[in-house]
Amino acid sequence: MESFKIIGISVRTINKGNQAQGDINDLWNRWFSKNIASRIPNKVSDNLYNMYTDYDSDENGYYTCILGYSVTSLDSIPKGLIGKYIPKGNYKEFNSKGKLPDCIIKTWETIWGLKFNRSYIADFDVYDPKTMDPENAEVKTYLSIN
Repeated sequence: MESFKIIGISVRTINKGNQAQGDINDLWNRWFSKNIASRIPNKVSDNLYNMYTDYDSDENGYYTCILGYSVTSLDSIPKGLIGKYIPKGNYKEFNSKGKLPDCIIKTWETIWGLKFNRSYIADFDVYDPKTMDPENAEVKTYLSIN
């Protein structure tokens, strides 16, 4: 996959004790309640990214979750938002279908049970505007691998 840039809001979290599930849910609530989408300049598309990056170690350590849009430039990051450059890399694609967030949680539980040579650079879920029906979603997940 080619390199790309993202601007959005973030939280530092960990999967231990279901902390990430609560933190990421709060991130989504903040996204919608604060109308963050309207603040992001230079959007590439209306695809919404939920990215997992800056891992301390692996899926058992702390990482940063960024909810945002792919953008053409990181030159103008609005106050209170974060920008991140993701280098070119290899990714394994997974597809989730069903009710949100259950279908995404199930996909990640499957990923954690599989043995991949993960690079832990950036993993992300992509929500196409056409597939954001919370009762019948279709979401693509990309896992960074070596």
